Amino acid sequence: MSIHPRHARFTGAEGNRLEGDVYGHGERTALLLHGGGQTRHAWRATARKLAERGFTAIPVDQRGHGDSAWVDTGAYAFQDFGDDAVALGRQIERQFGSKPVAIGASLGGLASLHALGDAACFSALVLVDITPRMEQRGVAHVQNFMMARAKEGFASIDEAADTVAAYLPHRTKPRSNEGLRKNLRQRADGRWYWHWDPRFFDGPRAVNSDPEQLVARLERAACGLTMPTLLVRGGSSDIVSPESAEAFLALVPHARFIDVSGAGHMVAGDKNDVFADAILAFLG
Repeated sequence: MSIHPRHARFTGAEGNRLEGDVYGHGERTALLLHGGGQTRHAWRATARKLAERGFTAIPVDQRGHGDSAWVDTGAYAFQDFGDDAVALGRQIERQFGSKPVAIGASLGGLASLHALGDAACFSALVLVDITPRMEQRGVAHVQNFMMARAKEGFASIDEAADTVAAYLPHRTKPRSNEGLRKNLRQRADGRWYWHWDPRFFDGPRAVNSDPEQLVARLERAACGLTMPTLLVRGGSSDIVSPESAEAFLALVPHARFIDVSGAGHMVAGDKNDVFADAILAFLG
């Protein structure tokens, strides 16, 4: 039987509107936070699998992404995403009765780790291809892709699909481009643009504006982790190197580690079944 999501709305740290979906009715809860430039829909398959295993799974569009509000202040530093994650963890615990597991991919993982530096708002942590120390060449590769057509947009969804296919040559191109539609917005000029706020990269509080301070803060948060923790690395990742993974595991000796062969930075999209099974085995 197919599990259909219910819409949910939450409030971020600045009173900003955050849109999400709720899958399942289980006693245990899981907050799923996507990567930069993605939406909550990236978690659809994983959320359904979690719901089938007795979780209430809640993927949320992060600030400035998807259907969530663009922040008036232009505050998109990692700390700001972390503050939202704290707010989400507390709201989910109040509304659903249990402290959630945080499952964060890339930006979502950094937000979750940031949050845990300030508050014990999650019951467990799953970091998906992200660690405090990142390979800057891989980070630049992602950012260059996101920014390349941010202002120009696309003449059609098909053109956007071709651009994504060129960026992810290892992944089979979908037969339909309808899924990509959720990542685009058509403006009055008829062109299609990415759904995220461009100030994410060039605003007054842009993401990754102080990488050295970011690493120090994230490593402090990692050293303080006592909850069950899982690091999932894409075997072909250009963001998390084997050395970066080892450095994280040295900071968090109790953490478990899984290397997903054949997956890149977008682990859930590249190898969703393997990824979901690994998370479910970890959560028990």
